[in-house]
Amino acid sequence: MRYDDTLSAVFVRRNNRFSADVLIGDETHTVHVKNTGRLKELLREGAGVCLQRSSNPNRKTAYDLISVFGQGTGWVNIDSQVPNVLVREYLLSRPSPFCDLTQVRGEYTFGDSRIDFYAEAPGRKILMEVKGCTLEKDGIGWFPDAPTLRGARHLRELGEACEKGYETYAAFVIAVPGVNEVRPYAENDPLFAEEMALSEERGMKVIFLPCRTEMDSIEIIPDKVSIRGRGPEWIR
Repeated sequence: MRYDDTLSAVFVRRNNRFSADVLIGDETHTVHVKNTGRLKELLREGAGVCLQRSSNPNRKTAYDLISVFGQGTGWVNIDSQVPNVLVREYLLSRPSPFCDLTQVRGEYTFGDSRIDFYAEAPGRKILMEVKGCTLEKDGIGWFPDAPTLRGARHLRELGEACEKGYETYAAFVIAVPGVNEVRPYAENDPLFAEEMALSEERGMKVIFLPCRTEMDSIEIIPDKVSIRGRGPEWIR
């Protein structure tokens, strides 16, 4: 996907989870941050950022902050709405091992949660929860960058769904260029790491979706997609 009506700016400071100050030329502007994660490794004073102008003239902030230029990585997309958009497009393109899908539905209620995607194929019921990875260390992606009880619950329910006959996936959209793998960041969130390990033991698979990221665009690289987990022979 490509954003329209964008411009570059320089990051100054983060005010709270939802807003930050940036320099556009010589003027300071408060902008909306489209990600409530900590992002402390990316959002540093002086970092280059990309903004998209809002189409709503009545909004308090005129711009959204959508990507950051990370030292050693290049442009990293931080728009938290993008991973689900990209995964929907990916599933609808019917890639292997999803080439026989007959339906794809978003926001599927399962147990006490709403799982990002439910899909069907002959003899298969599929649940997929999507996570966006923006944190990189030593060439590896890490998730989450802050504790997420919701994320841990989703993983637990995916593991339980395996025992009820569902085929389940934790899908990591990797918005950091050159990164092909994501590991649970146990130091930040030991519960998430524990639930991920337990759910994989139950049969949940993990799909890594590396992306080609530029200042104003992002797309999944199909040839880089990989899947880890137990299952039929077509899984690699």
